[in-house]
Amino acid sequence: MPHNASRYLAEGPRVGIRHFTYGDGAEFTARARESKDLHHPWLFPPESAQAYTAYAGRLIEDPSKAGFLVCEKGEVREKGDGAIAGFININNIVEGGFQSGALGYGAFAHAAGRGLMREGLDLVVRYAFGPMRLHRLEINVQPTNAASIALARGCGFRLEGFSPKMLFVDGAWRDHERWAITAEMVTGPGRR
Repeated sequence: MPHNASRYLAEGPRVGIRHFTYGDGAEFTARARESKDLHHPWLFPPESAQAYTAYAGRLIEDPSKAGFLVCEKGEVREKGDGAIAGFININNIVEGGFQSGALGYGAFAHAAGRGLMREGLDLVVRYAFGPMRLHRLEINVQPTNAASIALARGCGFRLEGFSPKMLFVDGAWRDHERWAITAEMVTGPGRR
């Protein structure tokens, strides 16, 4: 049997990460609808085909964004890749002297609490500091989102500050904590 190259950009023991495709819409939106209670009031991923196409299009076509699907390796579907466990996006990518991006992420309900997103976030961080050649990643989290803060902390991000009324979420301007990590924190000084 011939060896098939992995569709994943990076793999861990239980998950792989890959870019969004337009073909992921049906599964992504179904999982978003199933996960509505888990995500509210912090996150509102697309739940319709039209909304997904617009969302994925921005991640696929805009060079200031990079979207990653976290896929379970043990639950292989007909297409040969794993069921989508969650997503991690790097937004507002700035190159030049800054080499930075802002992370946003969400687990889907079937995968929540299983450590899959931690493994996926570790993979995305290493990919961002490796092939993408970024230097810094930041996560902005509402102070009451304990699961998101635990994920940031567990992946080595440090708390850098507090921003009152930073982002407009769920109909109001919300306070956020700023968590960040730099390449040196992951790979050591001078290494990539």
